Amino acid sequence: MKKYIHIIFLFLCTTLFAFTSGDDVQIMSESTFQKDIKKGIVVVDFWATWCGPCRMQAPIFENVAQELKKEASFGKVDVDKNRLLSELYSVSSIPTIIIFKDGQLAYRIEGLTDKKTLVSTIKEIKAKK
Repeated sequence: MKKYIHIIFLFLCTTLFAFTSGDDVQIMSESTFQKDIKKGIVVVDFWATWCGPCRMQAPIFENVAQELKKEASFGKVDVDKNRLLSELYSVSSIPTIIIFKDGQLAYRIEGLTDKKTLVSTIKEIKAKK
């Protein structure tokens, strides 16, 4: 019994850590999404609570958000709670990170992405006029 309680406790801690957004990441919804992506560079992580790769992507995303908070805005969209956004941007696999520049889709990354790739992609998009 203790073994099962320990496993459940570890799972809950991991889940809470993976899906709590820091101050540098905004939780986005269908009602405000267009306004949220309208200006500047906005990096959006489409994810779900049940997605294993999303749990691995979360700390990487949070780290990049903290590092580049002066260069871009960062947000997360739960695909289960925001199905219309998922359909609008053709998100069929998660995690999917979509980078917007002044409201326009600038780049899309499907699947688990490492920090180096994410940082360099954001910096390249920022450098383009």
